[in-house]
Amino acid sequence: MRIRKSLAMFLAWGCAITQLPAQQPFVERPQGRIPFRSYQRPSVGSGILTNSDRLRGLIRAGILYLTVQDAIGLAIENNLDLQVDRYGPLSAEWILERYKAGGPLKGVTSGNTVVNQVTSGQGAAGALVAGGLSTNNGSGGGSSSNGQISQIGPITPNLDPVFQNSSVWSHQTTPESNIYYYGTSALVDIAHKFNSSVQQGLITGGYVVVSGNESYLNENSPGNNLNPSVLPSAQIYVQHNLLQGFGAGVNSRTIRVSQRQLTGANVTFRSQLTVLVQNVVNLYWDLVASNEDLRAKQSARDISEKFFGDTKKQIELGALAKVEVYRAEADFSSRKQDVAIAQQSVSQQETQLKGLLSRNGVEDPLLDAARIVTLDRIQVPDADEIPPLRELVATAMTHRPDVELDKINDEVAAITATGTENNLLPFLQARAYTLNKGLAGSINPAAPQPPLPSSVGGLGNALGQIFDHDYTTRYGALIFQPYFRNRGAQADYGVDQLQLRQGDLVERKNRNDMVVAISNEMIALRQARSRYTNAVASRALQQDLLQKEQQKFSLGSSTINLIIAAERTLSAAEYVEITALSNYSRARVALDQVLGTTLETNHVSIEESLKGKLSYESKLPAALPEPIAK
Repeated sequence: MRIRKSLAMFLAWGCAITQLPAQQPFVERPQGRIPFRSYQRPSVGSGILTNSDRLRGLIRAGILYLTVQDAIGLAIENNLDLQVDRYGPLSAEWILERYKAGGPLKGVTSGNTVVNQVTSGQGAAGALVAGGLSTNNGSGGGSSSNGQISQIGPITPNLDPVFQNSSVWSHQTTPESNIYYYGTSALVDIAHKFNSSVQQGLITGGYVVVSGNESYLNENSPGNNLNPSVLPSAQIYVQHNLLQGFGAGVNSRTIRVSQRQLTGANVTFRSQLTVLVQNVVNLYWDLVASNEDLRAKQSARDISEKFFGDTKKQIELGALAKVEVYRAEADFSSRKQDVAIAQQSVSQQETQLKGLLSRNGVEDPLLDAARIVTLDRIQVPDADEIPPLRELVATAMTHRPDVELDKINDEVAAITATGTENNLLPFLQARAYTLNKGLAGSINPAAPQPPLPSSVGGLGNALGQIFDHDYTTRYGALIFQPYFRNRGAQADYGVDQLQLRQGDLVERKNRNDMVVAISNEMIALRQARSRYTNAVASRALQQDLLQKEQQKFSLGSSTINLIIAAERTLSAAEYVEITALSNYSRARVALDQVLGTTLETNHVSIEESLKGKLSYESKLPAALPEPIAK
């Protein structure tokens, strides 16, 4: 039983390990409890340097059997350039997350005046502050600043709520020269202060602060009616822009820009994927053409070798002069050299294709030693059904990534321009707050006068005064800052508008160039088909001529020079046919590229490509072809 359980666990781990190469770049969000989740680091997956299982599954006896679809699948799963490109959309997602928190700047918080308001009215020093008198005791609780952080366009408020808390405990002894104020020559304060606030930015261009404070004081001044005493307060503070920096449209522009850029990152990945698929398809068909070229050269070599052998036999029979053997031998040697060059060309293209299909290329000994056998052949249809140019342009407008990127860039420029346009307005800001306080404590026997009965008690009594609005302060302010010469903002707006107009012209020019490119590729495809048709007919004619010349030679009515010339003419016609076939395949791929339909033509899913794991299963045919002998 233990053996079965161990075996099952081993198989389970084995299956999990085989799936590791399928894991692609990811960032896992923190999953802890809510109080601690905001401080945890997102988990970033490590880079994967192993190939997918599909690659080894296509290797049989040291031979890598490939269809064009399997070549594309291997490149999508294993190509390192595409693996690097997958980080683009992922980074764009987190940039959007960052901007949702409030843009590149965290926001500017105003000075906190709550501390002074809390201490006002409590203790001997607080009584002086409440009466508008200054003291030489302690330091101010906070300061307000009118400084502005400037950038092109308003600063988006911090949209993540911020909680602040400060707790202070103190024991302070201060010598006093004026006993009349404090009733003692050495003022001893035992205090603690708890200040808490929550700030929330508003996408419309402001922020709200809700704060609560509690101050405890126990001092030796006989003039305090309450000692010890507690003074809590609650405040709501609102600050909002009314002209410059006002509106959800202008303050959400960085969020909307990052949303467009996220879409653009996915479109860019699609463009990069298209380039990879195009390169793989071209390399695959080039390898197919090179193999056909090698076969043609091997066939020419075999014909030349047979002719060389027949020539020697005829010389032995006395039918030909011995000098003829040198011409036949020279032709045979030239054919062998052509085969050797073609073999090197095939090996070079196999190496290039392996580099696209694997993460480690030919560094993998198994892949380095494997020969590639292509299972697909270039198919030339009887006719190319090419729609009219207007339809092809419409197809390109809906499929080409660069067209979509141009639209996204235009939208980004227009959204960004809202910031410079809003910056033309003068600065007008409204500020308001409401503050409620409470004060309670124990009766000081040394005080000359008894306190109010409503003030005698503890913290609960003081909080009751807050909720009953016994001591309420309300404040409102308008700050207006016009500009007599607003040249900086006007210049920024003017530059933005000029760039928008320039971008429109560039986009129009790109559209014109696209129409020309589509037209050229249509012509190139028709020309490639015409050349291929002529090359097939010419090769068939030269093949018939060689056969007839060989028959005439066997009957003694031809010469060895005519045979060699016919062989070379046939070989040249075969090479022209193979080149025309390769050029046709490249023209077909180029037309798909200029139309933006490369992925659709080759049945490539962008979603699966982004994940790096394709769902289709590679299946080899039952009868596998043998590789070309080298």
